[in-house]
Amino acid sequence: MLNKFKPDIEIDSVYHIDFDSLFDEGIRGIIFDIDNTLVAHDAPRTDESDALIKKLYDKGFKVFFVSNNDEDRVKTMLLNVNVDYIHKAGKPKAANYYRAFEIMGLDKSQVVAVGDQLFTDCLGAKNAGIKFIKVGIVDKKEPPHIVLKRILEKPVEILTKI
Repeated sequence: MLNKFKPDIEIDSVYHIDFDSLFDEGIRGIIFDIDNTLVAHDAPRTDESDALIKKLYDKGFKVFFVSNNDEDRVKTMLLNVNVDYIHKAGKPKAANYYRAFEIMGLDKSQVVAVGDQLFTDCLGAKNAGIKFIKVGIVDKKEPPHIVLKRILEKPVEILTKI
């Protein structure tokens, strides 16, 4: 049961992931969460997030956003990049991960998910049968419901490391 909350890789920042190694392993699709993964919670896109996405496209990756946010929020990330997305995704349900694989034209063995939360991002990826990379948060300032989730995630995170 706890394996569904155990990331395959943990790293301090999305901007420090070794995407070259992932590509060498046969990964061709990256599914990103947005808030506190690529940018601060409810913040617009940044030059840094745009540059990362462009770098991934140039490398040959397909990039996809799977977000529980509404469409207007997701669209704030799309000003300078063209990324397919699913909003109000219902994570941790696997259904919209499967839709993302289909839209990208990739098998789930070729896709990895990246996010900052265990109960939505990690569990969603694991429910869909794909690898998950947990990244450190971009900004400590978060809405109260996310702070509560972090408190509840902490004991689960500790137990997955035992």
